Amino acid sequence: MGEEKIAFIVNALYDKADKMAHLYIMSRTKILSLENLLPQDLEDEADLIPLMTTDDEEAIQKEPIPEELPILPLKNTVLFPGVVIPITASRDRSIKLIKAVNSGNKLLGVVAQQKGETKLPSPDDLFQKGTLAKVLRVLKMPDGNTTIILQGKKRFETLEFLSEQPYLIAKVANLEEIRPEDADPNFSAIIDSIRDLALKIIAQNPEIPSEASFAIKNIQSNAFLVNFVSSNMDMTVAEKQDILEQDNLEQRALMCLKQMNVEYQKLSLKNDIQTKVRHDLDQQQREYFLHQQMKTIQEELGGVSYDEEVHEMRERSKTKTWDDKVAKHFNKELAKLERMNPQVAEYSVQRNYLDLYLDLPWNTFSKDLFDLNRAQKILDRDHFGLDKVKQRIIEHLAVLKLRNDMKSPILCLVGPPGVGKTSLGKSIAEALGRKYVRISLGGMRDEAEIRGHRKTYIGAMPGRVVQSIKKATTSNPVFVLDELDKLAESAHGDPSSAMLEVLDPEQNTDFYDNYLETGYDLSKVMFIATANSLSTIQPALRDRMEIIEVSGYTVEEKVQIGLRYLLPKQVAEHGLEKAAVKLPKATMQQLVSGYTRESGVRGLDKQIAKIVRHYAMLEAKDTPRETKLEVAELEAVLGPAKLLRDSYENNNVAGVVTGLAWTRVGGDILFIESLISKGNGALSITGNLGKVMKESATISLQYIKAHADELGIEPDFFGKHNFHIHVPEGATPKDGPSAGITMITSLVSSILQRKVKNRVAMTGEITLRGKVLPVGGIKEKILAAKRANIKEIILSDKNQADIGEIPERYLKGLRFHYVSSIDEVLSIAITKQRVSGTKKA
Repeated sequence: MGEEKIAFIVNALYDKADKMAHLYIMSRTKILSLENLLPQDLEDEADLIPLMTTDDEEAIQKEPIPEELPILPLKNTVLFPGVVIPITASRDRSIKLIKAVNSGNKLLGVVAQQKGETKLPSPDDLFQKGTLAKVLRVLKMPDGNTTIILQGKKRFETLEFLSEQPYLIAKVANLEEIRPEDADPNFSAIIDSIRDLALKIIAQNPEIPSEASFAIKNIQSNAFLVNFVSSNMDMTVAEKQDILEQDNLEQRALMCLKQMNVEYQKLSLKNDIQTKVRHDLDQQQREYFLHQQMKTIQEELGGVSYDEEVHEMRERSKTKTWDDKVAKHFNKELAKLERMNPQVAEYSVQRNYLDLYLDLPWNTFSKDLFDLNRAQKILDRDHFGLDKVKQRIIEHLAVLKLRNDMKSPILCLVGPPGVGKTSLGKSIAEALGRKYVRISLGGMRDEAEIRGHRKTYIGAMPGRVVQSIKKATTSNPVFVLDELDKLAESAHGDPSSAMLEVLDPEQNTDFYDNYLETGYDLSKVMFIATANSLSTIQPALRDRMEIIEVSGYTVEEKVQIGLRYLLPKQVAEHGLEKAAVKLPKATMQQLVSGYTRESGVRGLDKQIAKIVRHYAMLEAKDTPRETKLEVAELEAVLGPAKLLRDSYENNNVAGVVTGLAWTRVGGDILFIESLISKGNGALSITGNLGKVMKESATISLQYIKAHADELGIEPDFFGKHNFHIHVPEGATPKDGPSAGITMITSLVSSILQRKVKNRVAMTGEITLRGKVLPVGGIKEKILAAKRANIKEIILSDKNQADIGEIPERYLKGLRFHYVSSIDEVLSIAITKQRVSGTKKA
């Protein structure tokens, strides 16, 4: 229900001869009388300037104030006694009041609103003191609005409101004004200062018309001069109201003069700046002013201003749950943003920096689910086997259920590719009810990828850790660090060293990101690292994690995984019905053993996809077919079986011994071959072997020479023959100590021309004293032996503890020989039976 002051009105003009009965509008072309004023006569260039004589003022002071007055609330302006202003009435209640007053004594009370945005003010929304006004004219404007011209009379104080409908009516009392003596030199000096300063402001401000100087010079009443200047000064409603409520005229004049001095100083400073800028405007300053104009235009068109962006950021910051240290830093950076020129490049950098602070989930945590049975079902549903890993997760849940303040563990799943290490993270997140995020560390060479760049650099951004936390929207997600063993060092730093702080429970409570410039708590994050090998991981980094070995799958497990998970997934992805493709267990076994060679199931997934695509093609061609694929039909779809390397070879040839090896893709078998030829005792080693394997071959031959008598070998045999050891597949590099007992068995078999025991494989390191030392990767090697249909395995007695940790289903059908010396190995592996067609070399 507000009234707005018409923009093109500066002030009002009363001619002294008309005794305030007429209002004149001064324009460039004509003078219009209020008596015959029409709406179209209100030109944009017109200025209303009022003048009041001392006699006029005395006449107003003698007029009584009615005890009850209709109250017209004003927004964004204050009416002073003697001043004439036009008001546009848009509220229904105001229009009713104007009609009633205009048909009566034309008197009403004008009171300013405390808040301009209040649409329908109540008595509590108005100031207590206002001005008695008289309606001089009511005009119906072309746009349909009603405009009234009011003249202020006297100040009053509202005692109580009597009615609010159809408009406000209040009981009022006159406010007496304390006036100084006419000859008071102090008051006269204040009035002269107001008059002189007003003329200076008019002269320096191009927006004020020159006619205003004429009005100032011709105002005779001191009180009206103060009121006139106060009414037309650029002040807030509250500041104008303070002046209006001052009963002492001298104090009111001082308040007015104080505000004028402030206005004059601002105007002078503005003019000085404009003068300097006008002579020295560089391109950046010019663009700044142009963009400021564009900003104003955008605001007028409804666009978002920079001030609104800052205000929005400040409001968002109030909803964050960060600590006092972070809040203080944010407010400091926000204040820096407010002082920045929005057109400089640093502004967008600073804004993005603050946006990151607002987007990060400071102290926001998702609620953990402690239903252990549900968690076990989810883990079993998504992954076959992996019992040790599942048990560790369930243990963590159990402890967390008892102690809510426990820090999350840092697990490292180590195993060959394709065994489900990465996908296990998703299942853990679902079981815990947490968000899931993952970053791949493979090939990462820059330390800033972890810690972020300082925001002073061009294109700076936070590290991958902080970015992922932002993406997760909680501070306690399940965070998978994939391929941790493939971090690389370069001239830009060592990322694995930067990971030390991330994965240390004692340090990551205050993880420092260079871009963030403050600590972030990662202690509630459940980190799960994955790796194929521990050998390339820093020892300090390994020490911070709980290592869990994830071994390869047996043939039986792969068959179950293929039938339960991979086949239904591929059928669904290829748009076939669930029963469109059926693979019997025997077919899946042949698929696993004949077409894949891996510890995981990625290759198996690809082969199943080929089969399903074949059925999809038949479906698209409407070709009749059987839904079940038998073993005999597998070759027609996939071609002949290609991978037969793991098959055990017979023992008909002397010097061929089956060894067990560990590779990045799991366990494998390899054949050690040796050959004796006439010569001078030279040892040749081939097969792309590493230094350690070559040393094992040398140790084997030297041990045989030292114990020739015990083995039944003539002493001069070694000087008359050459010895050659070869490991097939020369294109594949091989190294490690675990082939020691295999090499010495091969050499003894070749020298004695005796067969090696059928379906026996072995692994173990040897010493010159004839001791058999333990080796690693036992589970993977056992799985490889089972795939090759090996029946007996020889290994160090120190590895017996490793066998105890392997589930019984992996050991079924295998017999283990635990040995401590080479003599025991040879007595088990070398038979008395000589190979057929033996020729003495």
